[in-house]
Amino acid sequence: MEQTLVTDLLVTDAFLIKGSVEPKPKRFFNLLDEWRSRFITVRDATLIDLRNRNTIRTPRILVNMERIVLAHEFIDTASDRTARALAQDRKLVSIRAFHVGAVNFELAGQVRPGSYEPSEAAKRFFVMERPSIRGIDVQGREDELALLTQLDYVIVARDRLSYIYDFNE
Repeated sequence: MEQTLVTDLLVTDAFLIKGSVEPKPKRFFNLLDEWRSRFITVRDATLIDLRNRNTIRTPRILVNMERIVLAHEFIDTASDRTARALAQDRKLVSIRAFHVGAVNFELAGQVRPGSYEPSEAAKRFFVMERPSIRGIDVQGREDELALLTQLDYVIVARDRLSYIYDFNE
């Protein structure tokens, strides 16, 4: 069986999707935030149903941007070491956020202050570091969904969240 390189992860209301988002000429966060088409393309995709763990593999799938709740880039194809080094000195605050949908789940982690607040300058997505995801049942280390317990950050679609608790207000 041929192994393909998985560079990206998307979580929608119903599926965890692994594959490679194309085209990706910039950082994944910026790509998602600036994307204006209705669908984003994922190549060599594996879809895992969040409820029953059924798996679907397909050479190409189009994912509706409005369905994306979380994203993660396993391999940074548009790396910028200087920007990453500068980012180390920023202040972070703790929040808990809840997504209510086909599968309800909770996120807890660290974010830049106000990054989730609606404003003209706000982006559609924000980054949560050291995320903890509860409500999606992970059945052990071999479970495909266990990837969600191993991420050092997630890109969160702000408008897909139902509730946010900011412990710093």
